Amino acid sequence: MQASSSTSPVSASILMVAAMAILGVIDNVVVLLAETIGLWQFQLTRTLMMLPLIGAMSLIGLGGLRPQRLGAVILRSALVATALMFYFSALALMPIAQALAGLFTSPMFVLLISSLGMGQRIGIWRILAVVVGFVGILCVLQPDPQDFDFNVLLPVAGGFFYALGAVTTRHMCAGESTVVLLGALVIALGLAGSAGLIGLAAFPVEAVNGPAGFVTRGWVWPMSEAIPWVVVQAVGSSLAVFMLIKAYQLGEPSYVSVFEYSVMIFGPLFAWAALGQPVGMMQVVGIALIAMAGSVIALRSG
Repeated sequence: MQASSSTSPVSASILMVAAMAILGVIDNVVVLLAETIGLWQFQLTRTLMMLPLIGAMSLIGLGGLRPQRLGAVILRSALVATALMFYFSALALMPIAQALAGLFTSPMFVLLISSLGMGQRIGIWRILAVVVGFVGILCVLQPDPQDFDFNVLLPVAGGFFYALGAVTTRHMCAGESTVVLLGALVIALGLAGSAGLIGLAAFPVEAVNGPAGFVTRGWVWPMSEAIPWVVVQAVGSSLAVFMLIKAYQLGEPSYVSVFEYSVMIFGPLFAWAALGQPVGMMQVVGIALIAMAGSVIALRSG
């Protein structure tokens, strides 16, 4: 994102922390709407609600709606949309602490992609950060080698695709308006939702009740129980992204990005207080290690 000519690190950090607090709360509602509707219906209905809000962002001057490099924007949107589909699938199947831990592997994947795939040199501090972050991931996900649950790989897959999206954004979409990138992403999620609904209508799959059937559930009607949570997600996401955009406009990106890790505090804390999701000491240690590793990578990269 492009920074504005005037900077205010304090305002930027406050906006970023506020945005992460909102996301930490609203991502918890996914498990509630997953009780009655499916992933694909959720993405389609949320897209229809968010598009007018994104149009309003453009009207108030946050950025234009015309892409400069359409192909690059489409590629970036497809990668990030794939990442978020994995992440939202994980939210319905596991505590938010584990889902966030998997998604926030993305800075480590970015580093590995930049080093191994693009030949960029990285120093010892960032190499150590990757090792520390990997240990943190193991602490949070706590995979059992004797009875391995492949669901724990869902958010990690999300982190990988999010990293690919980040690299694409940096190298192919640097001149694009943030509103263009956001709008294209939301449209991509809506198209994914439509494709999933069409596929499930053509080839029905018997979905189990509750969140476990989130990915395999087709269109459900009426959706009165889920609509309030979808509205919370749509409005909350739009507001949080607005604040996130402003934070990057006001502050140095490598500095501001460190505060994104506050979502790993707000999300599990709200899940514990409102939903009774437990957070063990090992997971707390893992969250701290992931946040520390990501912060080191961000600052050293900056």
